[in-house]
Amino acid sequence: MKTYGLIGYPLGHSFSKDFFGRKFAAEGIAAEYVNYEIEDVRELPRVIRENPSLCGLNVTIPYKTRVLPLLDGVDGEARRIGAVNVIKFVRGRTGGLMLKGFNSDVTGFVKSVEPLLNATHRRALVLGTGGASKAVACGLAQLHVVPVCVSRSRSGCGITYGDITPLMMERHTVIVNTTPLGMSPRTDECPDIPYHLLTSGHLLYDLIYNPGETLFMQKGRERGATVRNGMEMLVLQALESWAIWNM
Repeated sequence: MKTYGLIGYPLGHSFSKDFFGRKFAAEGIAAEYVNYEIEDVRELPRVIRENPSLCGLNVTIPYKTRVLPLLDGVDGEARRIGAVNVIKFVRGRTGGLMLKGFNSDVTGFVKSVEPLLNATHRRALVLGTGGASKAVACGLAQLHVVPVCVSRSRSGCGITYGDITPLMMERHTVIVNTTPLGMSPRTDECPDIPYHLLTSGHLLYDLIYNPGETLFMQKGRERGATVRNGMEMLVLQALESWAIWNM
C-alpha cells in the first residue's frame, strides 16, 4: 500500500486526511493518507526514513517556506513564489530518492476565485505574508489583479494595516485573508481592516474553511460584499496535488 501524507504543526485543523481517505475509498485506490505533525521541519528526513512506503507529501503552516532547503529540486513556479505545499517523491532505478517541491495553492486559488471577479476587481489587498500569501499574490497577478501584501510590521515590500487608507479601500476591491485569524476555535478574531469602508463592490476571500463563515466574512457580508471561504480552493489544490504525485 502506498502512503501519502501531510507535514505541519499543528494539524488539528487539516481536512486533507479525510479528503484523501474518502477519495481512496471511492476510487478503490490502495493507499492511505497520514498526518505527520512535526514541531520542526528538520524532522522531515526522519519521517521519510521511518515510512518507506511514502510516495508524496503535502506541506502546510508553518513549513511552506522553511521546507525549501530540504528539497533536491523545486518547480519553477514554486521557486518564483518561494513556497512549496506539495512534495513529489522521485525514486531512481537504483533506489535513490529525490524530493521535488511544487505549489498547488496557486492553481486551487485561481480556479476558485476567477469566477467571482469582474471588471472592477483590478487591485487586491493580500492580508498576511506567509507561504499562502505568496501563492495568492502569484495567482492574482496571473488574473491581472495587482496584489499588495499587508502585514502587522513593516517589511521590505507591502504595507502595514495602519497604512490602509479610505482611498486604498476604494481602489482595492478584492481582499484576501491568508492569516489564521478567525480560524476555529478562535472564531472571535479577524484581520484589522476598516470594515466600515466595505461596499457591495468588494470581494472578500478567506482561505480559512473552519468555520464556514469567519468573522472577516461576516463583517463583509453585512456591508454587502461578496464573500467566499477557502473550502473550494482546498479541494482544488488537493486534486492538483494528486495530479502532481502521479504525473
